[in-house]
Amino acid sequence: MIAVHATIENVSRRGFLKGLLATSGLVVAAEFVPARGARAAYATGAAKMAGGVVSDPHVFVSIDPSGLVTIIAHRAEMGTGSRTSLPMVVADELEADWSRVRVVQSPGDEQKYGNQNTDGSRSLRHFIQPMRECGAAMRHMLETAAAQRWGVEIAEVRSQNHEVVHKPSGRKLGYGEVAVAASALPTPPADQIKLKEQAAFRYLGKGNVQIVDLFDITTGRAVYGIDAKLPGMKYAAIARPGVLGGKVASYDATATMKVPGVEKIVVIEATPPPAKFQPLGGVAVVARNTWAAIQGRDALKVSWDDGPHGGYDSAAYKAQLEETARKPAKVVRNDGDADQAFASAAKTVSAEYYIPHLAHASMEPPAATVRVADGKCEAWAPVQSPGNTRDELAKKLDLKPEDVRVNVTLLGGGFGRKSKCDFVLEAALLSREMGGVPIKVVWTREDDLHHDYLHTVSLERIDAGIDPQGRVIAWWHRSVAPTIAAIFSPDPKHESSGELGMGLIDVPFDIPNLRCENGEAEAHTRIGWFRSVSNIPHAFAVQSFVAELAHAAGRDPKDMLIELLGPPRIFDPRKSLQGGVEYTNMGDPFETYPIDTGRLRRVVELVADKAEWGKKLPPRHGQGIAVHRSFLSYVATVVEVAVDDKGRLTVPRVDTAIDCGFAANPERIYSQIEGAAVMGLSLAKYGEISFKNGRVQQNNFDGFQVIRIDESPPITHVWIAPNGIDVPSSGVGEPGLPPFAPALCNAIFAATGKRIRHLPIGDQLAA
Repeated sequence: MIAVHATIENVSRRGFLKGLLATSGLVVAAEFVPARGARAAYATGAAKMAGGVVSDPHVFVSIDPSGLVTIIAHRAEMGTGSRTSLPMVVADELEADWSRVRVVQSPGDEQKYGNQNTDGSRSLRHFIQPMRECGAAMRHMLETAAAQRWGVEIAEVRSQNHEVVHKPSGRKLGYGEVAVAASALPTPPADQIKLKEQAAFRYLGKGNVQIVDLFDITTGRAVYGIDAKLPGMKYAAIARPGVLGGKVASYDATATMKVPGVEKIVVIEATPPPAKFQPLGGVAVVARNTWAAIQGRDALKVSWDDGPHGGYDSAAYKAQLEETARKPAKVVRNDGDADQAFASAAKTVSAEYYIPHLAHASMEPPAATVRVADGKCEAWAPVQSPGNTRDELAKKLDLKPEDVRVNVTLLGGGFGRKSKCDFVLEAALLSREMGGVPIKVVWTREDDLHHDYLHTVSLERIDAGIDPQGRVIAWWHRSVAPTIAAIFSPDPKHESSGELGMGLIDVPFDIPNLRCENGEAEAHTRIGWFRSVSNIPHAFAVQSFVAELAHAAGRDPKDMLIELLGPPRIFDPRKSLQGGVEYTNMGDPFETYPIDTGRLRRVVELVADKAEWGKKLPPRHGQGIAVHRSFLSYVATVVEVAVDDKGRLTVPRVDTAIDCGFAANPERIYSQIEGAAVMGLSLAKYGEISFKNGRVQQNNFDGFQVIRIDESPPITHVWIAPNGIDVPSSGVGEPGLPPFAPALCNAIFAATGKRIRHLPIGDQLAA
């Protein structure tokens, strides 16, 4: 593999341009619309996601006189490879030698860089085409400059491996030698830019480029949010209300102020719900080191006003969700006549599925260092959304956005938690209160679990009617879950269109009578984006139920799944929606990313073949299969399990097939899908956040367990469905997770005859 050693550097656009002009290098600031021939195929929601500021994000690339190519990465890095993959796209179209490429991290500024929120599995799918255009434009400018120097036609010139070559004579010029002349040329319009043919790609689709941070990560040089240090920095630990909407009633800091190193107590005002990404409030202890701050916090005596959610009990709430799911609810999709079909069915099958709240529990908990002084704010933080963080800081501190700078470090995991900047705002408020002293706030693991934006709890009920021939003629799915929308507006108590479109209203089954309903559910805690979001509960229910239907009909689960998907076709759920619900398709045009049941069948058949579906297995071993479309990609998983006579579960093998359009960086695709198997097993086996008296009951990894190395699947095969560059790339970071839990639980049934409908599995398999 080709490696490049890179360190995180943060630059402003103005400073970057100024520095390059001083070295007489080439700078291209590109705001490209895809070339006419590719515009329709690659239309995405990028412009909409950028708030209408730009049609696609600005991309900055420079070449200095030595030939060093510098590419700015405007997306955050948390293991998905965005900081590598997007610059790699530019480098390929530029015909740059990857060993002579430097990647520089942009600060938060969506006015300049476009949307910077690294979530939704959209970095590649939204920006591969603009990045290609940017690299190709720069290649054209270099070739033009070389042709002018030689006095030849540009048709006689081509770029190759960091050089411009005159084909008839064999003359060559390094990129650095023509950078100055190229910089004086106008940027060519999009319709004059010639993109490479797929056969000419050097890096795209090859999997031959290591992530740029690999060397620094493996040698301990990488800088994460927790590593930031500034002269004169102080440290803070915060006692936050344990109940949503709670606030400080009174506090006594007498003992706290006696702790060596403690310097000041600061009260942070709570923000009443809906609070979006605002701090929870509480009492902060500022000290000379982290240990003193935590010890001082432990010595605080705080009385809390818990507010309306002080009685939240997750066990009682589960029973409430079950009751709601058994009653008629808001109809959000309706095909045919489900009532009549059920009345004529030869057999009915019903099941309820439960998934509790889940915590992100990223290895690096939230951490931020902020300095607010002289009318300016500068932050160092592992944030997924630096542009939004900048805007929120400006509003909170009553500053102009241009007076706020957010430096993005590597993220030690994110999964959606670090799209919310409450922890950065905390550090900013404390720095301002301390008169401009830099403040570092690092959440403990207990803080992280107690005050997370949790994945929603969910109860899913599905009923199906089967005719005498074993065909499913009716389907009725009720989903009941508190919504993420509750952190943005007064609790609507219904899932949003975006959440409903994650595997509920867009189920593409060939069933003539199909109804989806959404029951009311009140939010009692902060709810936020979590890797794959509502695809997790919906896929768990739907794909588990398919296997239950297969058993009821005496069918093979894979065959039943293929039958339900029906013939290859484009399925459009928009024709059947009700109740004001819209199908958002992850913010992207349906014409670009339709729901293609042929691609779903393709990954099912691919993974079944590769996993040797139906092979003879030892006693108490079993295979389970599931498929799901999420983030515009198609993923099917086969899990093999073994359950011994004492109920101990092991997973010897996992096979996953993914169709994500053009596979731009296969190495990262393998990594993400393998990681999804590990995370999926961890969540299914142990994942649960429970509440008593409004408070989270789990404190650390002893209560919210993650699987250890010896429990992880020893074999995880990933099979990438081949596609050409003409098939738009789609999501990768999140789609591997939803089909895992149902495939796992279906395998458990195959091995033991026991159905798992409520997660986590816990001790349900105990003899």
